[in-house]
Amino acid sequence: MSTISDISQCVVDGELDEIKDLVQKAVDEGADVSEIINDGLIGGMNIVAPLFKSGEMFVPEVMECADTMNEGMQVVKPLMSEGDVTTRGKVIIGTVNGDLHDIGKNLVVLMMESRGYEVIDLGVDVKEEMFIDAINKHQPNIVGMSSLLTTTMMKIDETIKKINEAGIRDQVKIIVGGAPVTQEFADEIGADGYSDDASTAVEICDQLMAM
Repeated sequence: MSTISDISQCVVDGELDEIKDLVQKAVDEGADVSEIINDGLIGGMNIVAPLFKSGEMFVPEVMECADTMNEGMQVVKPLMSEGDVTTRGKVIIGTVNGDLHDIGKNLVVLMMESRGYEVIDLGVDVKEEMFIDAINKHQPNIVGMSSLLTTTMMKIDETIKKINEAGIRDQVKIIVGGAPVTQEFADEIGADGYSDDASTAVEICDQLMAM
């Protein structure tokens, strides 16, 4: 097994204590930085994603895998040049106004970053104007909104309406999710995509970026 394969497996196993030594070994062996990142570190997370979706891995395990990948990235970051990581697109994400839940959102952020997306996390209790300001500032490809409460779910609809009123709706694709959110609701409010889990959210982003 090659060192790159070892790195990938180390990420899958969430071996936080071993990843830095493995990545440094690959560097010392003269492995290309982009190969270490894309085939080793991100490659490992690409194995984790379907395991999580199928229920073979759970949230704490996925968090360990993501932490392991990020730990490995610290070794190669000083060696990175432009083009070592292919950015799939830029995503803004946040939990809508009035809602303080973030576990699901944080998992989506981890999964998106591990698949090569640049993610700007606006946090929780994000007001409509904050989404609009962030769109204008960062010029993202995709905006993600989550709500974990039925009482705040309509804030997603209000935010999309505000984005429409600001004249910037055609600049972005919007995906939505969260416990009370359904595909029917997403269709009603004019969202471009809906996901009920983090892995599917990434797949939807991939589909939207390919359009």
